Amino acid sequence: MAYESGEPDRLAASITAGPEDHGRVLIYSHDTFGLGHLRRSRAIANALVAERPGLSAVIVSGSPVIGSFDFGPGVDYVRVPGVTKLADGGYRSLNLNLSIEDATHFREALILQSAETFRPDVFIVDKEPTGFRGEILPALERLRSQGCRIVLGVRDVMDEPSLLVPEWERKGAVEILERYYDEIWVYGLADIYRPLDALPLSPRLTQATIYTGYLRRELPNEPMLRRYPTLTRQPFILVTTGGGGDGDDLIDWVISAYESGEEIDLPALVVFGPFTDRDRRQGFLDRIRRHPKLDAVSFDTKLELLMDRATAIVAMGGYNTFCEILSLDKRSLIVPRTTPRLEQFIRATEAQRLGLVGLLAEEEDGRRDPAAMAEALRRLPSQPRPSEVVVPGLLDGLDVIRNRFAVALHGERSAHLLRHAAE
Repeated sequence: MAYESGEPDRLAASITAGPEDHGRVLIYSHDTFGLGHLRRSRAIANALVAERPGLSAVIVSGSPVIGSFDFGPGVDYVRVPGVTKLADGGYRSLNLNLSIEDATHFREALILQSAETFRPDVFIVDKEPTGFRGEILPALERLRSQGCRIVLGVRDVMDEPSLLVPEWERKGAVEILERYYDEIWVYGLADIYRPLDALPLSPRLTQATIYTGYLRRELPNEPMLRRYPTLTRQPFILVTTGGGGDGDDLIDWVISAYESGEEIDLPALVVFGPFTDRDRRQGFLDRIRRHPKLDAVSFDTKLELLMDRATAIVAMGGYNTFCEILSLDKRSLIVPRTTPRLEQFIRATEAQRLGLVGLLAEEEDGRRDPAAMAEALRRLPSQPRPSEVVVPGLLDGLDVIRNRFAVALHGERSAHLLRHAAE
């Protein structure tokens, strides 16, 4: 199916490349839940513009908190209407009084117009080859006709194969990959996990799958007026659940460990995410205020600064937090969720196998023993740091991405156009 529109073409003509234009990259981050996709996309965009002055990067995202983050010079974003996941697995529009079908069509139109007008050299799609409910398919068709190089970027672990394969079959994701995508970037290492091995990829896509290594994170600028709790002036444990929408069990387990009377030397600072339920947050705060070794802060867009101050970190083990733990060389205890996906559990298990992290999982019946958490917290300060384990290429992700981006702009551009012209 072809998508044509004269008005976007006229708009695009008004922003054609000038002498200061050193390339354009469009990044799609569907962000129906949490912060992971947005934070990963932001790290990649900031790294690319820092390496190539004059490059422009635009992130298309549905995250309601994208405006709270800092972006490097040359990076901007297009905010499409948000959607949120329901308890039954369905979705609804986050703020608009629209059906999910109408909200998706609205998002689709905005994404297509952004692609037509911005005319990127490279389009990086995060995790979902077809986008949310197929919303990027018109943009893929249009960008392919414009000669754009199209890349799928996926985290190191997607899900267990028994769930991933039928999900991608239902979406027709492999067929879309074969039709539109030039490369697949896996933001991890093949020696740790190979997330797409169960999928029937063609020899071309298998050869075009590049394991970049994890994405190294740098510390942001220190905020001038930021005040941290008194607890952070001494050695402490940082407890973070990322976005916070599914981290209640971890926070409850840590608080219960301190409430149990078990001896835990280091105090703990809990950081709530922006999606933590308001009532649950208040309940946690009431318990935290009653314990001398606990404190809490609300969502912090520069959480890396607190992580850097901390002696150790307790987290659920999402992709971005794992990258930060490795980058900041922090001792950590990973307490992964196991529903609705096993992504965090698989990552934590493989990282523990290598000696990069500690792991504490709930019992098979869902029980979370406060004494077991207390014991794990006591062991944290003497646990090895990630740097004590040698894993070649572990944090080379952004360097590899920068190299692949340079190849996309220059080295393989002509071959790419000729291949698509012949199809």
